[in-house]
Amino acid sequence: MKHMIFLLVTFKIIKKKLNKLRESMGFQTTHNSKRVTQPNLKGKEDLLSNAQEHSLIPRTLNFIPSSYDSWLVKHPSALNSFDRLMKAAIGKKIVVFLDYDGTLSPIVNDPDRAFMSNEMRAAVCEVATYFPTAIISGRSREKVKDFVKLNNLYYAGSHGMDIMAPSGPIKSSDGNQCDNTTLDTNGNEVPFQPAKKFLPAIQEILRRLENVIKDIEGAKIEDNGFCISVHFRQVHEKDYNILEEKVKSVIGKNPLFCLTEGKKVLEIRPSIEWNKGNAVEYFLDTLGLSSSSNLLPVYIGDDKTDEDAFKVMQKRGQGYPIIVSSTPRETNALYSLRDPSEVLIFLSRLAKWRKTCSYSRRSLSII
Repeated sequence: MKHMIFLLVTFKIIKKKLNKLRESMGFQTTHNSKRVTQPNLKGKEDLLSNAQEHSLIPRTLNFIPSSYDSWLVKHPSALNSFDRLMKAAIGKKIVVFLDYDGTLSPIVNDPDRAFMSNEMRAAVCEVATYFPTAIISGRSREKVKDFVKLNNLYYAGSHGMDIMAPSGPIKSSDGNQCDNTTLDTNGNEVPFQPAKKFLPAIQEILRRLENVIKDIEGAKIEDNGFCISVHFRQVHEKDYNILEEKVKSVIGKNPLFCLTEGKKVLEIRPSIEWNKGNAVEYFLDTLGLSSSSNLLPVYIGDDKTDEDAFKVMQKRGQGYPIIVSSTPRETNALYSLRDPSEVLIFLSRLAKWRKTCSYSRRSLSII
């Protein structure tokens, strides 16, 4: 009881100080305005992080800034909305699409150490036993598959420019087996690669890049097959502009390639009309679901490149595009998850929901 009284007093003191701070910055504080709150306090771990660091608030109490609360009104938590989302999903043909970095694994300083946890791997594997599931990453297809280490998935690397179906039959959403792997005349699997003709030029750019940025401390080049990533997470801030100019100098005014920027990474990509959104459409067409009115795709991603997939889903008017972000940002997603830990919970609940539905149907058939 004493602990609760202490917490209430602490909150009142902090609220009073925050209001004074807002007023000193030119904001008006109103006492009658209604706030939209989320019923789950778990996601409120960043709000007064400074106060927590100075021991003003116990680490057991967490809450988030009002700006994030406001953003959540437009992009509600997929966890808090889970029961409602699944109620609308009953009888639908669900297909799951997942980004990798920042979604299934945390963002790390060394891109070669972006490992997913065993718990996440188990959750993805279980989801893939119930629904067609694809990983769509900016990484090379081989590298992301080496990270995930699962064979019952689709894999798309280089932002969808390198796609391979599973090595064996997969289950469609209605439980039927389907095999859409493309084979050559010798029976070997053939990936779908719309930018294949660019490979020689990409390798030449890669060689020039390695020579140009070798003196910039912390810069790391990653060969992702059909695109090249230049990571600068460990580059000194004073060298950011120098690095960007050097990368730009390599591609010059070559209209065949474009330069984009992600989370502490510059990417050189072929200038073709193909992105993660096109990859989603390709998968749906491969599964024979592109014209289905009963389709419900679920796409979870955290990167700017995932916005292309969100746009496709918005245009189709089908599915649940979910952004992974712990800060407010512009997005075409309808729902949100804070970080990979919440992605893990969502995927685990999705598999459990499907398992429960199957058990209920079996029980009814026995009766």
